[in-house]
Amino acid sequence: MNAVFADTFYWVSLASPEDASHERANILDASKDRPALVTREEVLTEFLTFFGNKGPFLRKKAVAMVRAIMRDNTIRVLPQSHETFRLGFELYAARPDKSYSLPDCISMETMRREHLTEVLTNDRHFEQEGFRPLFRDLGID
Repeated sequence: MNAVFADTFYWVSLASPEDASHERANILDASKDRPALVTREEVLTEFLTFFGNKGPFLRKKAVAMVRAIMRDNTIRVLPQSHETFRLGFELYAARPDKSYSLPDCISMETMRREHLTEVLTNDRHFEQEGFRPLFRDLGID
């Protein structure tokens, strides 16, 4: 498997034992065949925001996880920039009929530029844009 894009969904699933996708995310993460991952600082921002009001324990766990992600040489974390914001914003503006978030639009534009087709998410919005959300393929809703 080539590199895949890691969406907020994947990171939240890994960090949350009560999440319905936690076990599958952990199996993939621990696999010796896990592909190289690509993610964005915007995705990590969304991940940290998710845990922002979950109490000190989970907040610290999220911080530790982001630190580990940033040190992992099998995960490429792409930086935020005005250009990535602009590209994501243009997709967001072009899809008024969709409920895409701005971070998802930034991720989708990144996937296009990086020639990535698979994403670790169950988000149907990625499917609507022609990407393959791997956790939807696994029957996880």
